[in-house]
Amino acid sequence: MAGMIDWNAIDTVLLDMDGTLLDLHFDNYFWLTHLPKRYAETYGVDEATARARLEAHIRAHEGTLNWYCLEFWSASLGLDIRALKEEVKDKISVRPFAVEFLQALRARDKRLVLITNAHPQSLDLKLEVTAIDRWLHMVISSHEFQQPKEAQEFWQQLQLREAFDPARTLFIDDTVRILDSAREFGIRHLLCLHQPDSQSAHRQIDAYPAIHHFDEIMPHAEVG
Repeated sequence: MAGMIDWNAIDTVLLDMDGTLLDLHFDNYFWLTHLPKRYAETYGVDEATARARLEAHIRAHEGTLNWYCLEFWSASLGLDIRALKEEVKDKISVRPFAVEFLQALRARDKRLVLITNAHPQSLDLKLEVTAIDRWLHMVISSHEFQQPKEAQEFWQQLQLREAFDPARTLFIDDTVRILDSAREFGIRHLLCLHQPDSQSAHRQIDAYPAIHHFDEIMPHAEVG
């Protein structure tokens, strides 16, 4: 597993946030448990009804920028999504070995760029709680480009911003459809995560090389 990445062939590391650097459990808990509970309380329905309504509404926008947009959901649902996330922010956590991994890459002069579909309000909350941005050179929300990572336009705008070489770039994400988009753009080194949510079942990833935790690909001291 240690030989999965040739670090001498990598200049830039693009990193997803939710499910990659951070445990996806917070997001799953919020959207599947906390939000239905608050929706039910607000609109006087039972939680099963609330969950069914929300799931149908949310799935209709999957993979679009609206799917990730807190302002869109606040307006659509009549709820302050940012405030509701604050209520359970204690569940926001960094994945095992993520900080050590970032530190090791910084020590080897790799360019570290966080690219996330998370809305800026959600991004700000998570950086406030975790402070992982201290190890990153750049943090970019796809909302800045008005295109999600699923779209080729996102990657085109990212390259204008960052001027990275796709052939010498590693992109790590927990979502296969986003890795597919990166591959279409020409990013050579792609890596997925087997278990983005620490409290959900392990999943088998076959389309791309995948890891459980970053210690599996940690660059060693002798690697330049």
